Amino acid sequence: MTESIHPTVVIDEPCAIGEGTRVWHFSHICTGATIGCDCSLGQNTFVAAGAMLGDRVKVQNNVSIFDGVTIEDDVFLGPSCVLTNITNPRAQVSRRHLYESTLVRRGATIGANATLLCGVTIGRYAFIGAGAVVTADVVDYALMLGTPARKHGWMSRHGHSLQPNDDGCYQCPESGWRYEENATGQFHCLDHDEDKPLPANMARGEKSYPDFAC
Repeated sequence: MTESIHPTVVIDEPCAIGEGTRVWHFSHICTGATIGCDCSLGQNTFVAAGAMLGDRVKVQNNVSIFDGVTIEDDVFLGPSCVLTNITNPRAQVSRRHLYESTLVRRGATIGANATLLCGVTIGRYAFIGAGAVVTADVVDYALMLGTPARKHGWMSRHGHSLQPNDDGCYQCPESGWRYEENATGQFHCLDHDEDKPLPANMARGEKSYPDFAC
């Protein structure tokens, strides 16, 4: 088990915590939880027994990951975002055996204070804006804003809003990688396999987001 666990963290054995994972103050990992390698769980996070986290997941402060929630590799969960597992909760009706599944796929970002209603799938590299409320499945690379969340365009793998060029392709201002929307509305990268990690020389940002807007 990783040694980067703060003394205030409560860990209910047995559970699985991958090498290199860091867990910060006042967090709680329940029996049966599965957490991958090189993750970071911020202060006051909670991981339930049936929750599953992949590798390199970044969970910011005050996030609870409940039974039925699966988080794939390289996902970012912003501060105080909300993940749910029962559509119609009632204190007087037990539905612990009826938890609904939520899947956040590889590389997606869930913004601060955003809420995902249970039963949805968030596509690869989708970007859920701060405070958005997601009530339906989200396609890969979609930028989702508002309440309820609506698609407002596409985001690159490096987290930039994209506009089409004259040739119909989209180009990320940071990476230079090109993207394309096909006839069925699916969005994908032309220059790098979506299932592969970023090359080491492209995994560190050198300019902030406002710098690219200038």
